[in-house]
Amino acid sequence: MNAGAQPRPALFQILLAAAAIWLALVLPESPGGLNAATLLAFPLELLALLLLAMATGRGPAGRTVRLIATLFMTLLILLKLADLAMHEVLGRTFNPIADLPLIDASVRVVAGSFGVAASTFAVLLAMALILGISFALWWSLGVWSRLAPPGPWPAVAALAAIALLPAQAAPTSFGWGLPVATDTTRFVIERTALARRTLADLRQFRQAVFNDPLTDTPGLLNAVDRDVLVIFLESYGRTSFDTPFYAETHLPTMRRAEADLAYAGLAVRSGFLTSPTQGGQSWLAHASFANGLWANDQSRYLASLASGRQTLFHHAQRAGFRTAAVMPAITRPWPESRRMGFDLVLAAGDLGYRGKRFNWVTMPDQFTLAAGDRLLRDGTDPRRLFAQIALISSHAPWVPVPSVLEWDELGDGRVFDAMAEAGDPPRVVWRDRDRVRQQYRLAIDYVLQTVAAYALLNADDPPFMIVLGDHQAAASIALDERREVPIHVIGPEGMVGRTANWGLTQGLIPSERMEPIPMEEMRDMILRTFSDPGVAGPPA
Repeated sequence: MNAGAQPRPALFQILLAAAAIWLALVLPESPGGLNAATLLAFPLELLALLLLAMATGRGPAGRTVRLIATLFMTLLILLKLADLAMHEVLGRTFNPIADLPLIDASVRVVAGSFGVAASTFAVLLAMALILGISFALWWSLGVWSRLAPPGPWPAVAALAAIALLPAQAAPTSFGWGLPVATDTTRFVIERTALARRTLADLRQFRQAVFNDPLTDTPGLLNAVDRDVLVIFLESYGRTSFDTPFYAETHLPTMRRAEADLAYAGLAVRSGFLTSPTQGGQSWLAHASFANGLWANDQSRYLASLASGRQTLFHHAQRAGFRTAAVMPAITRPWPESRRMGFDLVLAAGDLGYRGKRFNWVTMPDQFTLAAGDRLLRDGTDPRRLFAQIALISSHAPWVPVPSVLEWDELGDGRVFDAMAEAGDPPRVVWRDRDRVRQQYRLAIDYVLQTVAAYALLNADDPPFMIVLGDHQAAASIALDERREVPIHVIGPEGMVGRTANWGLTQGLIPSERMEPIPMEEMRDMILRTFSDPGVAGPPA
């Protein structure tokens, strides 16, 4: 043996190294890929990588190839893990161009639900996992680089295997039945195409935002004679109507509320919208609704803010309304709100809540609505109000769920303290998926009761309320993969009746046959419906 040469690795090291690379390559990117057929397939990329390591050896060129391969496979694993998480939570693929900001948002959700210590531990664990994966792959390729035999055949075989990868569009098999797959090559090709499409979509999106026929149109919203409240209900989806587990609780609540609203003289119409997201990213729904543009990922959301597009709230400002956003989930600076058309933003710290948090949820929805009235609708400003209100008690982790109190009992919110400490914490509840679904069902029922009680509280001088879900819960919770959410318009007949051409059903329970309205069409529908004829063209 030459001086300085390393001994040939033991057989168990060779097999362990090959197994580590094999695991990296067969890791599926979606929960549906966790099956025996996928896991038992022989990835052709494994053969190419092992031959490449043997061909390049342990010299400078070999170390360079080894480093590039290690970084590539580490990134590959991280993208697949991100895909698995996105499919579970949001029901879609991870977009490496648009979804990087979600990492920060996820850390903040964990911190709000389980504590700063838990979020810090999660970040440290993720960093350790990345380092561990990288080291394991670096070591594995190093083991095989010590197997370099004399002659050019490993290099020739490696190049042949690499050349075959793009041609293998689907799994095949050798004559003795061993399935051969190139899922990694397919995955890389698809993600590259996704990144290119996203960049192209952004260019088109930035151009399209300037083609807005309603920009600077005078007289919009001149048929509105009262306050308008756009109220988003977190995680409120069509599953409340169509899935028996949820409908058996939510439909009776809505029928009782429908009767109470009718008795109080309020008109109601309801339907369904198509949301741009599922399981999270509520701001995409808010933006699509207000901007009249389909913002189904972070890049489109940011592009819409930077475009100068006039939102529903910009138009309300020009019509003489005071505009505001009541956002109890906002606990950090929100500079982009200045581009959304809001005169005033009331974040969590502005609403006067002094009670205990409900884990991630900063305060109960009933307090949010009461604070909005106290701060925005106290009669001191004669101008009409046009506000967005985000209700978040039905946001994950849905533990604990508050109860509706008498409105004059709320005070500064400390009356909710006992509720905030009731029941098992999220770390216990979330061990059982059935318990999570039960908590979600109770949380949605609470927010439905709260909104109905709020409408009845203001029945003598009712605002015009547009109540809608932002998105369905994750499909594993909602038991429904459709991105459809309910919408209810509540108020005096003179206002609600103008929405008759939207195809909505009278009452709180929409017709099952109603086709959902794309959420991005709502801005123009509202502007045209509540403007006098001829101002903004024909009604939607």
